[in-house]
Amino acid sequence: MAQKGVQLDRETFSCSICLDLLKDPVAIPCGHSYCMKCIKGFWDGEDEKKIHSCPQCRQSFTPRPVLLKNTMLAALVEELKKTGLQAAPANLCYAGAEDVACDVCTGRKLRACKSCLVCLASYCDKHLQPHYDAAPLKKHKLVEPSKKLQENICSRHDEVMKMFCRTDQQCICSLCSVDEHKGHDTVSAAAERTERQRELEGSRLNIQQRIQDREKEVKLLQQEVEAVNGSADKAVEDSEKMFTELIRLMEKKSSDVKQQVRSQQKREVSRVRELQEKLEQEISELKRRDAELKLLSHTENHNQFLHSYPSLPALSEATHSSSINIRPLSYFEDVTAALSAVRDKLQDVLREEWTNVSPPEVEVLLSAAEPTTRAGFLTYSQEITLDPNTANTQLLLSEGSKKATYKGQQLQSYSSHPDRFTYYPQVLSRESLTGRCYWEVEWRGGEVYVAVTYKNISRAGSGGEWFMDSECALGYNDKSWSLDCSQNRYTLYYNSIHTNISGPQSSRVGVYLDHRAGILSFYSISETMTLLHRVQTTFTQPLHAGVRLCYVEDTAEFCKLK
Repeated sequence: MAQKGVQLDRETFSCSICLDLLKDPVAIPCGHSYCMKCIKGFWDGEDEKKIHSCPQCRQSFTPRPVLLKNTMLAALVEELKKTGLQAAPANLCYAGAEDVACDVCTGRKLRACKSCLVCLASYCDKHLQPHYDAAPLKKHKLVEPSKKLQENICSRHDEVMKMFCRTDQQCICSLCSVDEHKGHDTVSAAAERTERQRELEGSRLNIQQRIQDREKEVKLLQQEVEAVNGSADKAVEDSEKMFTELIRLMEKKSSDVKQQVRSQQKREVSRVRELQEKLEQEISELKRRDAELKLLSHTENHNQFLHSYPSLPALSEATHSSSINIRPLSYFEDVTAALSAVRDKLQDVLREEWTNVSPPEVEVLLSAAEPTTRAGFLTYSQEITLDPNTANTQLLLSEGSKKATYKGQQLQSYSSHPDRFTYYPQVLSRESLTGRCYWEVEWRGGEVYVAVTYKNISRAGSGGEWFMDSECALGYNDKSWSLDCSQNRYTLYYNSIHTNISGPQSSRVGVYLDHRAGILSFYSISETMTLLHRVQTTFTQPLHAGVRLCYVEDTAEFCKLK
């Protein structure tokens, strides 16, 4: 009780501004006391208003009161200081309504700094000390202060619940395990927590991956909005130039075209915005859920964790997408083309052809996700056969035109053809590739390039040194992408720029193409399937598969996958 009296005196003689014991105490006309320096500083800030008030009762004074040291109050404060209680006001350590209070403190309780899962009690710094000093208590499990310690007690046997019944999915005590839970699948609470923690971390990884996917899609959608706006603006500009060359009758048509373009632009941007907002909402939900799981993962109380984990709501259905389909930027150019033709026609022809001027529908779609297993890729398998008319004359085609072998000398079986590669030992597929396709190439020898290319790649080489003519070498121009496979490395080539790639060495390479989404992926195929490199771009033409062989007797075979 004596200690409580000292604490009360300390509160009485503390300044309400700095919360410390009064220094050079002064009493202002309303009766409240402050440190002279504190009240001076407070009033200095009120000088411009020419009215000075009490920080506690807000009573105002005019003019500014003269401050004089209260000698009696100063003497009392000095007496308090002699007690040795020079630390910050003790009431800052008292437990508030939202705090966990020390179970040992009497009278006004201090805030607990730890809770003991063995004692099932919470302690302040002072009363926690035995847990650090006494050997038996050192073994107790201390956690952050918790108000839910009683949830650890079995209501039937009044014992700590240290076990978990997997059969009934609940925490139990040791007596429960030999009583109503006898014969059930039981483990320690710590073991079950470890298992659930692994599940939780897996859920977090899934959420984080989905967040990354959705953020990428939002970015692509923003690019789509900019592309639609840019194309629409250009269409409007071109249409205005053309309409100025027409007679006055065409002025009304000019207005109609602008209105149609803007209306279509607004609809398409609105459609993209709606999809973008949906993905952003999903991202926000995933981030919120991730924060909840993170908070739960840091809970040290196993029982509290196991009690809360099953009640977490299930994730909402994910948007079925992995990437945004960005089409070539040609949304409203048809307007310009149609107007160019109409401009050269007579007025009566113009009226007949007017329907061609309407803006096209712009479609923004989320493409299906890229497969995650080899079985998934095989559902898109594409049979590839090599076109003899493209084969260099030093390549021997066999196995039904699926295998190419570099012979190092000209073969007589080939006739002249404009599609034939004349210098590099290359060959392309007969098949034109669009949509979603997957194929695999088995290669043997020193070095083989596995590639895709537009059909209009140059066929005639310069005959100079190796790789000097980039217009026809696969991977050395802006019309082709090529993965260089050798015994100890992989390298991706595009437009003469090379990217070194690390990955498991394999004699089989898988190629996945999503033409509409602009995705080209290369995989190393062995007992497992490992992504080597993924290209994200915009394909403007159909593609053809191809290979280039570098050393005599090198082979490349397009595998039969079905």
